[in-house]
Amino acid sequence: MRFLFLLFVGVPILEMWLLIEVGSRIGALPTIALVALTAFIGVNLLRQQGFSTLTRAQTRLNAGEVPATEILEGLFLAVGGALLLTPGFFTDTVGFCCLIGPIRRRIIDRMLKSGLVHAHTQGGFQAGGFKAGESKPEQYPPQTRVDRDGHVTIDGEYKREE
Repeated sequence: MRFLFLLFVGVPILEMWLLIEVGSRIGALPTIALVALTAFIGVNLLRQQGFSTLTRAQTRLNAGEVPATEILEGLFLAVGGALLLTPGFFTDTVGFCCLIGPIRRRIIDRMLKSGLVHAHTQGGFQAGGFKAGESKPEQYPPQTRVDRDGHVTIDGEYKREE
């Protein structure tokens, strides 16, 4: 409850105070320009990091691995992008921390190692699943083929009922 109070009341108050302080030192128009500039830089950084994360996730999926880190990175990128579009300097700082790769990956690695986040699958390639960081499962179900490009094909049967 205390966390939500700080989030919804404390952060906006902090943002207003920072905007007033910066505005009183450099002026209103430069402050507005600075806020707009951080949003512009953030959107471009978000686009670049998002494509990079998506590519890594696709590579891990093709290898039969759970892209746990990439999923968490995608979540961090979404939160960081939203924070950068919110006017203010505190939210911009936290947003940039979510978008800067080495900082983001260090936070995610700590989350995974501490057990705060668990990644596993149910069924799929291996009964019982596998955890993030493990290599791909030893064997696929018998009706599954992996071609030389890493594409997985799962054969099956179906029956049409009308």
